[in-house]
Amino acid sequence: MTDWTDVALDTSLVRGGAELQRTARGFLIHRLPAIARALADAQLAMVEEQPAGVRVAFGTRADRVELTAHRTTVVFAGVPPRPDASYDVTVDGELVEQRVSTGGDRRVVDLSSGSTDVREGPSMVLDLELPPGEHEVEIWLPHFERIELVGLRADAPIRPLSDRRSWLHYGSSVSQGSNAIHPTDSWPVVAARAVGLDLTNLGFGGSALLDPFVARVMRDAPADVISLELGINIVNADLMRRRAFGPAVDGFLDTIRDGHPDTPLLVMSSVYCPIHEQTPGPGAFDPQAFSEGRLAFQATGDPEEVSAGRLTMEVVREDLRRIVERRQADDPRIAYLDGLALFGPEDHEREPLPDRLHPNAAAHRLIGARFADQGLNGCLAIR
Repeated sequence: MTDWTDVALDTSLVRGGAELQRTARGFLIHRLPAIARALADAQLAMVEEQPAGVRVAFGTRADRVELTAHRTTVVFAGVPPRPDASYDVTVDGELVEQRVSTGGDRRVVDLSSGSTDVREGPSMVLDLELPPGEHEVEIWLPHFERIELVGLRADAPIRPLSDRRSWLHYGSSVSQGSNAIHPTDSWPVVAARAVGLDLTNLGFGGSALLDPFVARVMRDAPADVISLELGINIVNADLMRRRAFGPAVDGFLDTIRDGHPDTPLLVMSSVYCPIHEQTPGPGAFDPQAFSEGRLAFQATGDPEEVSAGRLTMEVVREDLRRIVERRQADDPRIAYLDGLALFGPEDHEREPLPDRLHPNAAAHRLIGARFADQGLNGCLAIR
């Protein structure tokens, strides 16, 4: 019989999150603190609960570890659900297991009526057998499922891992990892593991909208390197015109610099997205694809209105480059990276976006490897 010891869960073991909120089951993971969540809309409130880049990380000599967790997933009536995510386990940095996420609750949303039906299910127990000796273990949590941590136990003491250099990243659903099945396939995790950085991922599906309260969170968070992936959500939300975009970017950057005046700061434009390269938003579900049981997106704006200030990805890239080049006169530790260098038209020919908006797993791995080389390594070199 295994001699189990219950482990107290807190943010020293749950890395990459901001807070753990007590629930009836256990702890709900938040990537934004309560002061920011109070200002979030429904979309941001939903995705910040999805623990992209969050992992249960510890050192131990245990032979057996059990993590119990309860997921909540969202599906759309009439559309096949996305594949189940996974719990990815690394031991001493090596990926040793990818366990499919199961059970939990399912929220079924009917877009035609606006109704939501909740179907309850059991929690999942992730039982791990570790090799003998002292090891560093990281359990990467499903990046697009709401996760409550119910309990953690082991047959030997568990300790927090030592601090490493930290990377704070902000971005869209592409940064959150949408269309990557495994959390370690999402491009920020690929890049962080390649360079050996402690990742905090503020990639929020549909919500990289330059909210000032998120900039304040980043201002106050520890970071050795900071990056921002900007553009696609501004365009597909049709949120602002060109006149407002530039000052919004400058204001976001100014707030971050209030807390991190000398930290390497990389501004990148979003990767190639054909539907929005020359066509403004708003983006929308493609009704034809929906009628066929597929989920795909389309751009509904008028390219003729770009001259009047409507934003496209081409316009955003031009403006981001100009903003960063202007700021470099007084801020030598800021840099710009064109998202097309990470995933451009030629890459799209080989790995087309399956829903016209998000990269597939292979593209995520490509983007992550290139970002580690062209982005993170360059930032770390200028410290």
